[in-house]
Amino acid sequence: MDNSLLLVFLAGISILLILILVFKVHAFISLLIASISIGLLAGMPFSLIIENIGTGMGNTLSFVAVVVGLGAIFGAILEHSGATSKLSDFMLSKFGLKRSAWALGFSGFLIAIPVFFDVAFIILVPVVYALQKKTGKSLLYFAIPLLAGLAVTHAFIPPTPGPIAVADIIGADLGWVIIFGFITAIPTTVIAGIFFGKFISNKIYVAVPKEMQVQTEHQAKAYNLQLFPVFLIILLPLLLIILNTVLNSIYNNTEAKPLWVDALTFIGHPFSALSISTLLAMYLLGLRYGVSRQELQSLSTKALGPAGIIILITGAGGVFKQMLIETGAGIMLAEKIASYTLAPTLIAFIIALLIRLLQGSATVAMITAAGMMAPLISTLELNSQELALIVLSIAAGSSGFSHVNDSGFWLVNRYLGLTEAQTLKSWTMMTGLLAIAAILIISLMSLLINI
Repeated sequence: MDNSLLLVFLAGISILLILILVFKVHAFISLLIASISIGLLAGMPFSLIIENIGTGMGNTLSFVAVVVGLGAIFGAILEHSGATSKLSDFMLSKFGLKRSAWALGFSGFLIAIPVFFDVAFIILVPVVYALQKKTGKSLLYFAIPLLAGLAVTHAFIPPTPGPIAVADIIGADLGWVIIFGFITAIPTTVIAGIFFGKFISNKIYVAVPKEMQVQTEHQAKAYNLQLFPVFLIILLPLLLIILNTVLNSIYNNTEAKPLWVDALTFIGHPFSALSISTLLAMYLLGLRYGVSRQELQSLSTKALGPAGIIILITGAGGVFKQMLIETGAGIMLAEKIASYTLAPTLIAFIIALLIRLLQGSATVAMITAAGMMAPLISTLELNSQELALIVLSIAAGSSGFSHVNDSGFWLVNRYLGLTEAQTLKSWTMMTGLLAIAAILIISLMSLLINI
């Protein structure tokens, strides 16, 4: 084993963390500089470094850019139409006030599929405020289940950007990620959100912050939406992608596939599935209720702003992976990690969690951990299900123990009116419990599929 390559890798990771933590350089630039540094320290020719930047960026974004872009527009239309509020109102009416924590947990679970975590939280937090004032219970009784539902789906279930990017980097099938993501996410939401929310609300009493009594952001339009189109539009892309996976599994070894199979797998590809769902959302939640084409265009343009940041960070993560592979540092690292005889899912979880704790961003933790795991995965004979579980392990680790270096920590702190200590005891502990519960469920599934 070439120890010099190990030093090159450690130097690259150190440069990445120093740039982000000390010099506050944006993750996109930091990942690029760290990637170039690995190439230079490994003695790679200048021309080859430039070539690998293009290759790594292009290979990753050829898939991720389309899916994340469409997903962002899709979510923006749901937010603007008031579909998220409609869904949460429905869940509350069905579960009732006594089981409102369950309603909020599963509302967050469904709404975070098309809508970014922070946007979904800001939209739904007035519901939390209203329930606190009506019942007199601690705000955490309602907020923690909602936050858990949002965080779990944001991490585990495509078309949210994180699992899409990780799945692309390590070559996992999105259909299996969705299937196993649901199996992992539902009990994790119950444990980390509903059960822990009940526990911590008995320990910490918080009322609606005075400054939030009137303030609301991202007010959605009060359309008289029907519920069926809302459910249809949210679940349709997931069902189409799963259909694609099932058909590919059945007809994987068939040379001449029937035309109907080809047609359905085409429709079920993430590009097609999200395009169809986005167009349906534009009509059923937009044009049908008098939203102009110009307004839809403006919504789409606005949605692509934050999506562009995620796309660029993901592309830089692809460059990082490419540089590790081309220098040989990735294979060396894979051999080193493999020598510890830990399950790949556990290795992925630990790497993602460590990066998350050090630099705060779940997205950066996901992308970096995926880049580090890709060379190891290439040395193992893993099937589609095992690859999907590694994606979820990375997602679990990158979600764990959010603290003061994470913007999500301060979002929760501000909107719930918590002290820093209360935020650590509630939000940070919830995300830690979420990560631990998820990796236990993932490990159990890994054992079952290998029996």
